[in-house]
Amino acid sequence: MSNERLYDDPKLAAYRRADGPLPERYWLWPLYGAGFENLGRDGQPIEAEMREPGPDEILVRHDAVGLCFSDTKILHAGESHPRLSGRDMRANPVVMGHEVVLTVVQAGANRVEQFKPGERYIVQADIYYRGKGLAYGYALQGGLSQFNIVGPEVLDGDEGCYLLPVRPETGYAQAALTEPWACVTASYDVQYRAGWLPEGTVLIVGGPAARGDTVLGTPYAGGQPPRKVVAAGVPAALGEELAARAKADGFSLVTLEIGAGALAEALVERVRAEAGEGSYTDIVFLGPDADLYALVEPLAGHGCQLSIVGADALNGPAPVDVGRLHYDHLSLTGTDSADLSQAYQPIRTELTPDGAALFIGAAGPMGQMHVQRALQAEGGPRRIVASDLDPARLGALETKYESLIAAKRGVSEFLARTPEGKSPVEFNDSLYALTDGAGYDDIVVLAPSARVIEGAVPMLAEGGMMNIFAGLARGTRANIDLRVVVERGVRFTGTSGSAIRDLRGMLGAAESGALNPNLSVAAIAGLSGVKEGLEGVDSQDFPGKVVVYPQILDLPVTRLEDLERTLPKVYALLGPQHAWTVEAEAEFLKECLP
Repeated sequence: MSNERLYDDPKLAAYRRADGPLPERYWLWPLYGAGFENLGRDGQPIEAEMREPGPDEILVRHDAVGLCFSDTKILHAGESHPRLSGRDMRANPVVMGHEVVLTVVQAGANRVEQFKPGERYIVQADIYYRGKGLAYGYALQGGLSQFNIVGPEVLDGDEGCYLLPVRPETGYAQAALTEPWACVTASYDVQYRAGWLPEGTVLIVGGPAARGDTVLGTPYAGGQPPRKVVAAGVPAALGEELAARAKADGFSLVTLEIGAGALAEALVERVRAEAGEGSYTDIVFLGPDADLYALVEPLAGHGCQLSIVGADALNGPAPVDVGRLHYDHLSLTGTDSADLSQAYQPIRTELTPDGAALFIGAAGPMGQMHVQRALQAEGGPRRIVASDLDPARLGALETKYESLIAAKRGVSEFLARTPEGKSPVEFNDSLYALTDGAGYDDIVVLAPSARVIEGAVPMLAEGGMMNIFAGLARGTRANIDLRVVVERGVRFTGTSGSAIRDLRGMLGAAESGALNPNLSVAAIAGLSGVKEGLEGVDSQDFPGKVVVYPQILDLPVTRLEDLERTLPKVYALLGPQHAWTVEAEAEFLKECLP
């Protein structure tokens, strides 16, 4: 039976068409400030009045929403959350829920040709409207509500419409979870620059081991020079080359004489002022030491590329802001060549084919997605190692992906490891030993810990890549020996969220069967179970995602394996290892929708 035929049941067919009268009121979960005590009223959702959409709006019904660890960050931060800066949550509460699939119920007068009742969409959560960054489930009301009015911010955004259509046969949870899955796939499809940003602002700063024979090379493409270069304490010959290039290519050059040695702290404000209203788009360190790196790194703007030329003065670890690598899309490159443009070689972001990959903190919901992607990748790693502190959760991961692991036997090797009483150093040594001394081509860090990052860097192979996926707060510093960047070609990547192209690509992968988001589901709930579900996400109680079905009110959070007792017909339609399926979901909706 095709997925579409599952909804031949009259009740489900009517639900799909969004038929029937609308309620006068609907339920939602407002968050009035930091803390679980400010979620809803008296620990329960509240009712709100239904209203008609305006001429340029549509009324939508939320069908399924995944609970995300990012939601708990809003819960703990409240108004101090970066996306909610300046918002009075007591007067203007937030309704969370950005991993959502919705159905059009009614279109305003100017939207009736564009949107029809019964059409289903997923939402690109990061939304830009007239240059302002918004987000569904943050600044805009999200999926932890039964209904919502969607307006021009979403429908006429800076990148077009932020709703992507979903095929009729695609499951609700399957569609909703394409959003977190898109964040995973986006981390392997990052576009890093291979040169200075055209019309950008570049800082070149000389350190104690700056080479006198340093040359500029080709750090930018012909006809695409930066707007401005600030050269602080650079060798004389390079200064002369910069002056000639500035004259030929038309960029502004500011030369600061700072004498021998590293940039003095007293001159940092002068260098900062030369960047103008923004920050530096590129920073080049010539023979720096760790102190110089720590002094200058804060001058980097969003998307800045930090390039280290020469490692002679790097005699100790430098404090690298790994939070900004993740959230601000900084990149860290290097070269031991005298040609500084050699630091701008393309950065690999995909897992190395036939390589060795280590996933640290693999047993959480997002870690499982990374592991599943590696297991299902064409031409993926030859050796996949998943590590976690919790043996039970790691065992659940092995059980869940048993069939995928079995399908890889003979092509690749899957190993699951926990510390088992070892110290962090001993555990890392044991993980490194699994590579026979070669190191890992790829390490994906899913544990939000600077110490974990510090301990993992020595396990990287020559030319290895570290994907810092776990979100650490800006200002979180890891002490990293930057010689690995210069001498061994190690690179660090980090991403936050996804773009609409990532979501579109992931939806295509889900609907084609290349990746199955339903394997990520660990538990389901009705709208009343939101608080319990978020508490479980916060304490990492679930070995996978919790999916809420807002149109069902009174179902508590229920693990899939427990459906045998509460909803046996639904349980009978689960896949291997209690996997959520489109068939189980259809039966669940048939039994539980009002």
